Amino acid sequence: MRRRALLHQAGALALLLGGTQIARGADIVAVRVWPAEDYTRVTIESDAALKTAHHMLESPPRLFVDIEGLELSPELRELVGKIRPDDPNIAGVRVGQNAPGVVRLVLDLKHATQPQVFTLAPVAAYQHRLVFDLYPAEPPDPLEQLIAGHSDPLEQLIAERIKDSNRPAPVQPPSAPGAAAAQGGAAEDPLGDLIAQQIERARRGGAPASAPGQAAPAPFAGAGARRLIIVALDPGHGGEDPGAIGPAGTYEKNVVLQVAFKLRERINSTTAGGNPMRAYLTRDADFFVPLGQRVEKARRVGADLFVSLHADAFTTPEAQGASVFALSEHGASSSTARWLAESENRADLIGGVNVNAKNARVRRVLLDMSTDAQIKDSLQLGGAVLREIGAVGSLHKGQVERAGFAVLKAPDIPSVLVETAFISNPREEARLRTSAYQNSLADALVKGIHQYFTANPPLGRTKVV
Repeated sequence: MRRRALLHQAGALALLLGGTQIARGADIVAVRVWPAEDYTRVTIESDAALKTAHHMLESPPRLFVDIEGLELSPELRELVGKIRPDDPNIAGVRVGQNAPGVVRLVLDLKHATQPQVFTLAPVAAYQHRLVFDLYPAEPPDPLEQLIAGHSDPLEQLIAERIKDSNRPAPVQPPSAPGAAAAQGGAAEDPLGDLIAQQIERARRGGAPASAPGQAAPAPFAGAGARRLIIVALDPGHGGEDPGAIGPAGTYEKNVVLQVAFKLRERINSTTAGGNPMRAYLTRDADFFVPLGQRVEKARRVGADLFVSLHADAFTTPEAQGASVFALSEHGASSSTARWLAESENRADLIGGVNVNAKNARVRRVLLDMSTDAQIKDSLQLGGAVLREIGAVGSLHKGQVERAGFAVLKAPDIPSVLVETAFISNPREEARLRTSAYQNSLADALVKGIHQYFTANPPLGRTKVV
């Protein structure tokens, strides 16, 4: 009987300890911080879901977060040292044990902020994630980002245009060459007119475009209008989403950002048909941008083209060669194209999107039906780019492929996705890491873009309400 009683007591103690262990809650796996001008993300990864309560204080701005089921741990203390002095949004972090089983996190902010706090279920290599996305109350304007770092008269004019009037509306789906003339008039291009006048003033050494009492020179207009060409470059993945990872540990997100920087330099220093060109990056640092926001950013700056850069992986290391894709609404052109599209479209799950965020405008972008004209022009752009890429490396397929990539669904911008190489192939991964190959890719891409505009001169911008 005594032995039975001892066993009973031992069992009760085991149950009690088990209950305490369960009550203690989750263990922290990792903490990460992704600072950027657009927003700063803080992620706490744990082996079980976390429950939180949070509130904002405005003066000074700071976010209080109470996390239940946690005890203060070294991993949480590490978060304090992960905040960089140059973080655009966070001034510092304080963490402490607010109550038994409750950790309080205080994020001291540099300005008024609109925080989003949400959780993500396990996916890919991640366990449970608690996410703090800290968006500036006055978000950076993509148009101002476009001209940041430039000081020549053209960029200054664009800056004035941003401040003094509404931003240009997205361009209309391109029509056949000569269509504007066939309609009996030149296409309206207020931004192009302003740029033309500024160029004329600069050519005259700052003098007025016309003498007092004389009519001003006629502005450039029509299909051959002299106006700014904007090319949206979309380096895939970023932040929480590394993209594909090569056998040697190369991250896709890093390689494509490096190629995008090199391509931006080339675009910003060239013209197409006498029209100045400027590149706009949907991300210019290591942070995650949801698929819909990538498209929305391009539309907000009135982009004439959208080029998404990737270096994906396949199920076998033998897959090789660059590829160019345009949108397909009715199935993929090959099994590889379908597999790659499905892989890329999972980016929002891996990168982490707050599904409760009320951003219907961005979500609607991915539901818009692309027009036949957009797809036709995308195929032309893809063909020009593919020919040039084929001159610097092998091609996976000799023609533009098609699949349902979500990021190509802008209904009014010719859009292509470029797989620069298969990072899952050891030889191609090694090439992607070299500046020489990245420069060759950038050279080929800008040549293809230039060829597209030579065959399809940009029309004037027409405002659409």
